[in-house]
Amino acid sequence: MSEPRPAAKSGIVNAMSVDVEDYFQVSAFDTVVSRASWNTRESRVVQNTDRLLDLFARHNVRATFFVLGWVAERFPSLVKDIASRGHEIASHGYHHQLLYTLTPEQFREDVRSAKAALESASGGAVVGYRAPSFSIIDSSLWALDVLMEEGYVYDASIFPVHHDRYGIPDAKRHVHRLERTEGPIIEVPASTVRLGGVNLPIAGGGYFRLLPYAWTRWGIDRVNRAEGQPVVFYVHPWEVDPEQPRFDVGAATRIRHYTGLRSTLPRLERLLNDFGFDSIAGLLKLPNVHRKKTSGDAAA
Repeated sequence: MSEPRPAAKSGIVNAMSVDVEDYFQVSAFDTVVSRASWNTRESRVVQNTDRLLDLFARHNVRATFFVLGWVAERFPSLVKDIASRGHEIASHGYHHQLLYTLTPEQFREDVRSAKAALESASGGAVVGYRAPSFSIIDSSLWALDVLMEEGYVYDASIFPVHHDRYGIPDAKRHVHRLERTEGPIIEVPASTVRLGGVNLPIAGGGYFRLLPYAWTRWGIDRVNRAEGQPVVFYVHPWEVDPEQPRFDVGAATRIRHYTGLRSTLPRLERLLNDFGFDSIAGLLKLPNVHRKKTSGDAAA
């Protein structure tokens, strides 16, 4: 894959990321879908991820795929295919549990299991992590120390916004080093634009589906040109699947999850035409992440 195409106006290359989970694994469905039932449900994650892979190939975009360990163990060929197309494999944890519901040891086991599954399937090093539903918040910052101890180089879990499930509103808005007890870790926050002293989300997901496309385009252009910073964007495979099975959930969850599913792919086409994207590893210039390990890597 050749070098990513920069944004036409700013010349800045942004980061594209995909949180690879199935439609029944989202945190909002925890009360209606038990993890014990996951194996019995129709999986659509492979076909939906393939849609995104084909889209990125058409636009010469390289992305970071934060894959659930649960998905990697059941569909290792999917992880292998993502890596073989030149994308970065990173961790989304194993069981898609909100961090602030776990103990540090439970979290350690989760990220350790996910890393092992992903590296086994991809044949490459996994150095990045994003928590389910951005659930590193003020009360779960201890997770950063665990990540460093388990061999992760960067985290992409902090969303500097107000939200009922996640967010650290006063966190730094752009890529930075966080100094922790165990040393420094690179933090790659989901992107926002600051207006009237408030951070407003432009990073993707439901914000991309529910709000007008013009908002996302304006926000990314503002961050690129006015602040000279790249944007970190995210999408889920289930967001390009309007035919996915529906669950009986409350009105707020129904609106957040199901609105705009038919428009996601066309909007992504516009986004990739309007701006340049690379993986997070590419953005951070991390070495040896976009290729498989070789026997010589161990000695490097």
